[in-house]
Amino acid sequence: MTDPTTSAASSPTPADGYAGDVTPAQAWDWVQSGQAVLVDVRTDAEREWVGFVPGAVPLAWKQWPGMVPNPAFDAGVQAAAQGGKVVVLLCRSGVRSVAAARRATELGVEAYNILEGFEGDADAEQHRGRTGGWRMRGLPWQQK
Repeated sequence: MTDPTTSAASSPTPADGYAGDVTPAQAWDWVQSGQAVLVDVRTDAEREWVGFVPGAVPLAWKQWPGMVPNPAFDAGVQAAAQGGKVVVLLCRSGVRSVAAARRATELGVEAYNILEGFEGDADAEQHRGRTGGWRMRGLPWQQK
């Protein structure tokens, strides 16, 4: 398997406390090539109502209601990385996935944050999905 960090077209941005940050397109390239596993750390409700990436591992970093830490996160991310797989972590806007990447790194997993997240940052009107994110970039997703 090719090391995803050596591809000229997909160089991650260095980060503090985890392997680095990658764009949504870089993450998708790595997943498609089998170099990484995509782990969606949003809540079950977010995936259900806003949309999800087919084939992604659903593993909430924090759970609704109350946004309490998911006690199953550690075991889940280690299972996703089984066999030395790299994980790319996706949340709504690329914030929770940083915390999840740091925790995964503490557990010995090579973890990357996906910049912009699934929906991107809010625009001037406080709407998401218009200024960046997995969906806006035209990457695969579904909605129930």
